[in-house]
Amino acid sequence: MNLSYAWLYDTVRARFDSDAALEALLPRALEPDELARKGDDRYLSAMTQRVFQAGMQHTVVDAKWPTFETVFAGFAPEAMARLNETDIEHYMHDTRIIRDRAKLRTLPLNARFILDVCQEQGGSFGTFIARWPVSDTIGLWRLLAQRGARLGGRSAAGFLRLAGKDTFLLTSDVVARLIAAGIITREPGSQRDLRAVQDAFNALQAESGRPLCQLSALCALSIHPAF
Repeated sequence: MNLSYAWLYDTVRARFDSDAALEALLPRALEPDELARKGDDRYLSAMTQRVFQAGMQHTVVDAKWPTFETVFAGFAPEAMARLNETDIEHYMHDTRIIRDRAKLRTLPLNARFILDVCQEQGGSFGTFIARWPVSDTIGLWRLLAQRGARLGGRSAAGFLRLAGKDTFLLTSDVVARLIAAGIITREPGSQRDLRAVQDAFNALQAESGRPLCQLSALCALSIHPAF
């Protein structure tokens, strides 16, 4: 079975009272110029938020994030890159934040990653993210997993979604739709399976003109109406 956009949209639309009700539920991605304008501190904040979300209730982390912003003074990469073990130990005694030593240690590592990319590209991290083609989203996931700290698995896509970059997510419902369509046979782990997923989303985007984040949501809604 091929996964056509017409079938996908009609299947999901039938579960809503109106076009507007469906559209209101679909996520939105930032435009490239908006991504480029965002400060590097916002990307480090989103990376760190995603790292802390892993294995925890997202709502718990999200509720504390304004406090994290205060404690870490806005996540300026230059300052965060200088954090050492003494600093990490200090934060482990700060009851205002979630005290997870392994996750706190990702802060200087991801700050250095951002600064390295800026130096390599001769521009901001936001410009780097904005210019990366969505037709090779899995390539960006791979780079984040290889060069970032704790940004492997679903965390790369989770970070990009928090940052506003267009990306699809491989939730259990999305994977179930892709399996039902015969695109993959199991949760994708190999680069071959991920390429098949990327090709399927690229085809849906060419057919519909919709961003990947909305196509991903439609796949999930076709399996689980509550999304």
